[in-house]
Amino acid sequence: MDKKKVLKWVGNKYLIAFVVFAVLILFLDENNLMVTMRLKKQVRGLHAEERELKEAIAADSAQAAAIRMSVDAKEHYGRENYYMKGADEDVFVVE
Repeated sequence: MDKKKVLKWVGNKYLIAFVVFAVLILFLDENNLMVTMRLKKQVRGLHAEERELKEAIAADSAQAAAIRMSVDAKEHYGRENYYMKGADEDVFVVE
């Protein structure tokens, strides 16, 4: 290309306006490209945490349903988590 064509492209007012607008939006704006990428990464992390918590809720709900249904399960849960004992038993907690 010769100099006249290059100057014609560089001197084009629409091209200059587009470049200025793109720089403003991509780098200088309050919600620029870097902020947007960081927020998307944070949202992905929060979705992963949400999935983990939903799985934990499902497991706990299943355990709660099993405890409600069975007297043996209630006794087992109370002994393990609250160190409950029978009338003629002693409980020793070793950590």
